[in-house]
Amino acid sequence: MSLRLGDTAPDFAADTTAGRIQFHDWARGSWVFFFWHPADYTPVCTTEMGRTAQLAAEFRRRSVKPLGLSTDSVEEHRGWVKDVDETQRTSVSFPIVADTDLSVSRLYDMLHPNVNDTETVRTMFLIDPDLKIRLTMAYPMTVGRNFSEILRVIDALQLTDRMEVATPADWNPGDRVIIRPSLPDEAARAKFPQGWDALKPYLRLTEVERR
Repeated sequence: MSLRLGDTAPDFAADTTAGRIQFHDWARGSWVFFFWHPADYTPVCTTEMGRTAQLAAEFRRRSVKPLGLSTDSVEEHRGWVKDVDETQRTSVSFPIVADTDLSVSRLYDMLHPNVNDTETVRTMFLIDPDLKIRLTMAYPMTVGRNFSEILRVIDALQLTDRMEVATPADWNPGDRVIIRPSLPDEAARAKFPQGWDALKPYLRLTEVERR
């Protein structure tokens, strides 16, 4: 199954470190940062689990629920979490899915034979409150995720859902945004009374209030 942007994230039932969940019931109404790991007790993944825990307040402020997954058991996850807490000086409280039979990994197409026949690919999904997949990123085994970018993209998606704007290259919260070309000038004046800088008729930059 090949998942694309705009697809509904597949539902599943699974055991996690926080108990058994039905994914759609657990996720509905919140954003979800769903991220894969091939196995417990791996070095790069240990730092990523720790960084996710350290950023708990940032995810919460954006109404995002982190959900990890590794192909080991709940018992093994709990042992690994102790290592994460110790080495990363944090406290992991978000759930980690146990996927020993690879059923969830297959459902989300996380087995890529050209990379490895048995290990899951380190992909992450951003899923919106309507359970739609809004972003995917896949990382090689040796490269840790950039959490500043993950938060930046969440901010951009939430902003562009709220307003008829797009974000330019290297945008960060507080920077100017692009008024969408589909919005005529007359309608744009009502939505953006602060005005804009038209570099071209299709490239109108404006300021928006940071939330």
